[in-house]
Amino acid sequence: MKKAIVLKAPGTNNDYEVHHALKESGAEPQIVHINELAGKRKMLEDYAILVIPGGFSYGDDLGAGKVFSLFLEYKLRESLIKFIKSGRIVLGVCNGFQVLVKSKLLPDISVEQRVTLCFNDIGRFVCKWVKLRVNKKLFWFNGVQDEIELPVAHSEGKFMMLPGVEKNLKNNGQIAISYIDNPNGSECDIAGITNKEGNVLGLMPHPERFFNSFQHPSKNVVPWGRKIFRNIVNNA
Repeated sequence: MKKAIVLKAPGTNNDYEVHHALKESGAEPQIVHINELAGKRKMLEDYAILVIPGGFSYGDDLGAGKVFSLFLEYKLRESLIKFIKSGRIVLGVCNGFQVLVKSKLLPDISVEQRVTLCFNDIGRFVCKWVKLRVNKKLFWFNGVQDEIELPVAHSEGKFMMLPGVEKNLKNNGQIAISYIDNPNGSECDIAGITNKEGNVLGLMPHPERFFNSFQHPSKNVVPWGRKIFRNIVNNA
């Protein structure tokens, strides 16, 4: 059975939903506090999947995901780079996406931050179901239809990038998921991106919150989160 680590920090609040989704998809997940990795009580190399869940890590006091990203950058960067380069799977959801871009692991491993997630254009927290278009060329969306619905819940979800990044993302097929009804003003309607190799995905919508059909208001919609998490486990 493939082992998965759900990386917890103070303020994360979606770790149990992610744990459930991974377990029901056939993985062997463990919720691990970041201090356990930093103190080497747990070793990242022992796992096939890493998920950084959503929430408000460290209160988002310096900006969404910033403190968490600094912790990763200064305590675990070498281990994370080795993990990614080995082809293992990394998923960052909402706050986890913010952590990945601010720790400079997306859109690719870099010494400078080239994309970010900032305050929504509407100037407040948004929590709603949104329609999305997925990149079917990526394994994450095997068996998923072109257009899906997932819930979002964030204040800092507006995706922005430096000049030239948009061209690279499009040319490399790194735009994983896009808003059909953009809730936050993200450039190019981007809701999620991968690295060039495709084994690292960051996205603002929450697939773990749509793992069962009864979680959708209509209760008659395919739970796309279940398919996404099964694809993660099957490709790990």
